Amino acid sequence: MFWFLLVVSGVLEAVWATALGKSEGFTKIGPTIVFGIALVLSMGGLALAMREIPTGTAYAVWVGIGASLTVLYAMISGSEPASVIKLLLILGIVACVVGLKLVDAAH
Repeated sequence: MFWFLLVVSGVLEAVWATALGKSEGFTKIGPTIVFGIALVLSMGGLALAMREIPTGTAYAVWVGIGASLTVLYAMISGSEPASVIKLLLILGIVACVVGLKLVDAAH
């Protein structure tokens, strides 16, 4: 349950990061509202997940998921150029996140 909550919170991090960029410095109301809601839900979920998952592991997984999805969305939407190297680096982040989960499960 806590790992699921952490993953959802990481996805919401990508949502708020993308909405933050689209808000153009909080001048566009729609993205600004999405940013605020996603930010509160993402941080709340991270805080709850940290009840069971160690802080360092939880934070690294949360950031890794959020950063990876934010970059992938930017490449898919065309707002950031895609490249094989970027995709390989994102896969590296995902592999590290999975590794942290496996190490945590072993303890």
